[in-house]
Amino acid sequence: MSVFGSRMFPGGVHPHESVNGKAVNGGNAIVKLPAPPRVIIPLSQHIGAPAKALVKKGDLVKVGQVIGQAGGYVSANVHASVSGKVWDVQPCLLASGVSVPAVIIDNDYKDEWVELSPAANPDSLTADELRKIVADAGIVGLGGATFPTAVKLNPAEGKTIEKLVINGAECEPYLTADHRLMLEKAEDIIHGICIVMKALKVKEAIIGIENNKPDAVAAMTAAAKEGITVKALPVRYPQGGEKQLVYALTKKKVPTGGLPLDVGIVVCNVGTMYAVQQAVCEGRPLIERVTTVGGLVEKPGNFMVRIGSTVEQLLDACDGLQKGVKQLIYGGPMMGMAIARTDIPVTKGCSGILALGEEAMEPKESACIRCGRCLRACPMKLMPAKLDALSRALRFEEAEKLGVMNCMECGACTFVCPAKRSLTQSCRTAKKVINTRRKQAAEKKED
Repeated sequence: MSVFGSRMFPGGVHPHESVNGKAVNGGNAIVKLPAPPRVIIPLSQHIGAPAKALVKKGDLVKVGQVIGQAGGYVSANVHASVSGKVWDVQPCLLASGVSVPAVIIDNDYKDEWVELSPAANPDSLTADELRKIVADAGIVGLGGATFPTAVKLNPAEGKTIEKLVINGAECEPYLTADHRLMLEKAEDIIHGICIVMKALKVKEAIIGIENNKPDAVAAMTAAAKEGITVKALPVRYPQGGEKQLVYALTKKKVPTGGLPLDVGIVVCNVGTMYAVQQAVCEGRPLIERVTTVGGLVEKPGNFMVRIGSTVEQLLDACDGLQKGVKQLIYGGPMMGMAIARTDIPVTKGCSGILALGEEAMEPKESACIRCGRCLRACPMKLMPAKLDALSRALRFEEAEKLGVMNCMECGACTFVCPAKRSLTQSCRTAKKVINTRRKQAAEKKED
């Protein structure tokens, strides 16, 4: 184990938490929630093409059954998280506000599983066999990015992978799901890392954990095997960003517009590694995940929850909300999404549900004072204030030239802005417009 200096990557901030933050939930062991009466399982819980429904209204399904087949190379299977009858296949609303097709299943409480096929000898499997198991299990990045893991394990021809970097930073305030998983499932996570190392044919893996979780650092260090090292990192947001973590742990700089793959590195989350171990060694597809529920709830906690359970069910597990709640956040407070309803389903990428008070309310904006704080905070070395001005003026081509597409939407610029300007939202808007225009141009070219 080693501790680096205070500045691991350019920019970044250190958000302060309320008394209801990590200090409260970090000590709460994972509680396995009972399956709910009904689950709403979206067919799009990953980056890439939505899965294609394999069931219809009235069908009987078992736990672990594939109900949505990956819709392309960058896509992921979706599985039933309860046994029972398909109530319907219809659109549901995600936290992002987007409506996607979903399979709605009424639980029969039999918890009847499909036949599982764990690997008798995981060490004897080839890289291709391991990738197939991961793909069949529908595993995606559980840190929130939801990129299909099997695709990461199959780098493009000509790309050489040298190291595997594991994200155990969990740098967002309030969230402690990965922290608890590292404490309670350290050996399983390490086994998952070994499996991925074999699939990638690499001999070195580095696990980065922020040093505000010394017990997790100790647990993972004790469980680590040959070729796997654990490094404690200073607390700084967004330490868990792929490019920031790669630089912090290896000093390699991912090129602008590039991926860690371009510098010979694959990055995976600790939760993803646990899911890989479960798929290979237990034969279990991804039908549940650990989610933190925190903030102004009666009993904050970390819960192993079935995919398709609703926000309401998680809040009920915490005995409801306290007084003074102003906003519900799906995810972390920095990169999460505000939600106005509680019937939204928990998906593979849902790391937390937060109930926040006045601190979540958007303050009134004032004019930019040109202090440069956003410039210093931006981990991507962009000029957020300038990009904000260009976006508001609808000058999106200029914003693109200044690198707005490299914005990782971490929220650091908005956090430090004394004028309380919605800098991140402006960059997000510009990116959406630019991507839409690119898509339209490509379609027009094809015609």
